[in-house]
Amino acid sequence: MAPRANWKGFLRLSLVTCPVALYPATSDSEKISFNQLNRQTGHRIKYLKVDADTGDEVPNEDIVKGYELDKGQYIEVSKEELEEIALESTRTIEIDEFVDKSDIDPRYLIRPYYLRPDGKVGHDAFAVIRETIREMDKVAIGRVVLTNREHIIALEPIDKGLVGTLLRYPYEVRSEQEYFDEIQDVKVTKDMLDLARHIVNQKAGRFDPEKFEDHYETALIDLINQKRAGKPITPKERPVSTNVVDLMEALRRSVRGEAAETKTPKKPAKKGRKAAAGQKEMLLPIAGKKPAKEAAAKKSAARPQRKSA
Repeated sequence: MAPRANWKGFLRLSLVTCPVALYPATSDSEKISFNQLNRQTGHRIKYLKVDADTGDEVPNEDIVKGYELDKGQYIEVSKEELEEIALESTRTIEIDEFVDKSDIDPRYLIRPYYLRPDGKVGHDAFAVIRETIREMDKVAIGRVVLTNREHIIALEPIDKGLVGTLLRYPYEVRSEQEYFDEIQDVKVTKDMLDLARHIVNQKAGRFDPEKFEDHYETALIDLINQKRAGKPITPKERPVSTNVVDLMEALRRSVRGEAAETKTPKKPAKKGRKAAAGQKEMLLPIAGKKPAKEAAAKKSAARPQRKSA
């Protein structure tokens, strides 16, 4: 069953309209999360909304939004006033234009969402819009309001639905010149490029997310399980960094290292799949515990033992 929709409204291309729902395409719920505790008592830390001057706790009904003009001077804006300026994109994703995907600078990408028809009506109109975008091999650009702010959204077909990626506005993207101006102009020789290309060719492959494991998440689970079992925690040795003096020699040694690995292959593809499979196994419930859904909802304290399931 699909998760709860973040937004419901209409998708419109000129006079073609259909009801749609927007769902998050990614999730961080399976990652280990920590609570803040009082070291002395072991109790959780609770956050309160208090008046900055009096220190008194303020109930939610007495809290309003305010824009700071000068230090200590605010203009209050009510919920009703914000609703008065509601845009059409609050309820409708209007497709404004179609662009090539290569035109979208990756710095503008924020996060992906799934878009599908909402209910039993509108599937025909949705299919027309989806297949038009697919046939034209374009990305549809529209606007949508999420969390009271209007966002640009880029829509493209994926399977039977659409994936919509929120985009940043130009004022949210910093200029690269702020960071790159001080980079020295270095002349790279042909020999260096040839050696570097050889290294790249040795490492060439296809992107497959199943090959990757979240090593930090795995280390967190191991740490928590060791502490639960009362085992001593011994810090691992950190790799020693070495200064590269001769760049050409470093490239040659890299090539020789790659050649040695090629002669004794370690089956990288299978290793990657095993790592990914092992990571999925950590998400399984512990034998004898409550069902996965109930355990996830209550965030059982036994969750870190997923690896031993």
